[in-house]
Amino acid sequence: MNFSLYLQALLGIAVFILIVLPMSTNWRRINWKLVAGAVALQFLICVLLLKAPLVKEGLLYLNRAVGALGEATTRGTSFVYGYLGGGATPFTVTNPGAVTTFAFQVLPLVIVMSALSALLWYWRVLPLVIRGISYLFERTLGTRGPAGLVATANIFLGQTEAPLLVKPYLERMSRYELLLVMTAGMATIAGSVMVIYAAMLGELFDGVLGHLITKSIMSVPAAILFSHLLIPDDAETAQALQQPPRFYQSAMDAITRGTADGLSIYLNILAILIVLTAFVALANGAVGLLPAVGGLPLTLERIAGWIFAPVAWLMGIPWAESLQAGSLLGIKSVLNEFIAFIELSRLPPEALSERTRLILVYALCGFANLASIGIQISGIGAMAPSRRDDLVALAWPAFVGATLASCMAGAVVSIVAG
Repeated sequence: MNFSLYLQALLGIAVFILIVLPMSTNWRRINWKLVAGAVALQFLICVLLLKAPLVKEGLLYLNRAVGALGEATTRGTSFVYGYLGGGATPFTVTNPGAVTTFAFQVLPLVIVMSALSALLWYWRVLPLVIRGISYLFERTLGTRGPAGLVATANIFLGQTEAPLLVKPYLERMSRYELLLVMTAGMATIAGSVMVIYAAMLGELFDGVLGHLITKSIMSVPAAILFSHLLIPDDAETAQALQQPPRFYQSAMDAITRGTADGLSIYLNILAILIVLTAFVALANGAVGLLPAVGGLPLTLERIAGWIFAPVAWLMGIPWAESLQAGSLLGIKSVLNEFIAFIELSRLPPEALSERTRLILVYALCGFANLASIGIQISGIGAMAPSRRDDLVALAWPAFVGATLASCMAGAVVSIVAG
């Protein structure tokens, strides 16, 4: 790899940290030892999960598990939807892509994954894994109590599901702890949609699920880092944690309620994709009325590329590819990561190098978008009504911190992957 790209990424890590200093409530009280430790931990996690032979093999087995889960889901969708769901067609197919339906063949995986996650929670598998990873961050970065548990749980759960684990503690959390809960929620993605992205990007990358899991775990120390930079003078309350709640009464209760939750996510994704795609088309139609620039009509994607190209460059992406990468970063921030991943999967092979695509997988993997601000204020606000004003005040800092956390993950993997 060009040595200058390493320097770009190292510069990017420093710049991402410096960007938030003007937003800090008291930058003089920043614990730079914690900041250095959080950056070092991200490198350690990335190297361990991507380079260690045994761990790497384990993550490859997870990708095979996703393939098996996808095949099992196809059995269900083909039974319900017939050939629209992936079953045998009653006619000769000359263009297989024409009968591939996103709504009936790809997205139903989120329903199955949601039910499986609920079952693993009832069997106490997920709580055990979350506790173990939470202990790692407690020992290395000193993050403890309810906020630390939620930050870790976001590796597997959604940004409004994870806070349910510590609902009784939300009212008494410090502003720093609330910021950490919100930042971690936006910097990660839920396990149910993680599997969808792995299925979408499986043809582009070997072991893509391993990369998505690695990025989500890396996002926890990154969220701790940026939360501390933003509110370094707010002491943690460190409330004593009790046993995580038992949401389900039986295995069948977990399956049925997990299925219902998955259906809600499925329908929400469909609706969001329809509405946002339509809005982008309307906006591009309006922007297209403006004079052409460089002989090409203006689009939201081109404008986003210009704005986010420097950010892409700071992650170690060559400048020649920064405009295209910046466009995807803009789509992710303004719309959502789902649409950004769809656009990434549609790009022709020559549009971006394999290394740049890998960096973008890490940078795009996260819920940090404008819609998430409203989701968190309404979702967490319903659990802790008295903290609604704090949630509103912390929403934008959390969005900035989560966005930079994903960008830092991209810079880290660009150095580790080479």
